[in-house]
Amino acid sequence: MKNSKYLEDLKAKSLGELSEDLVAAKKELFNLRFQNATNQLDNTARIKDVRRNIARIRTVMTEKSKA
Repeated sequence: MKNSKYLEDLKAKSLGELSEDLVAAKKELFNLRFQNATNQLDNTARIKDVRRNIARIRTVMTEKSKA
């Protein structure tokens, strides 16, 4: 349910906004990996969520560029 709302929000954005979201998600993933490597990360499931969000953003970007 939360994911479907997130996906609808992504589909409503332009390609520029999506690329900004992609950069922010990649930065977040880098920070999470860094925290995990230094044993500072409490919620390791967040890495999986961010990776899936990156895939969702890329999928929507591909759909928009082909349309």
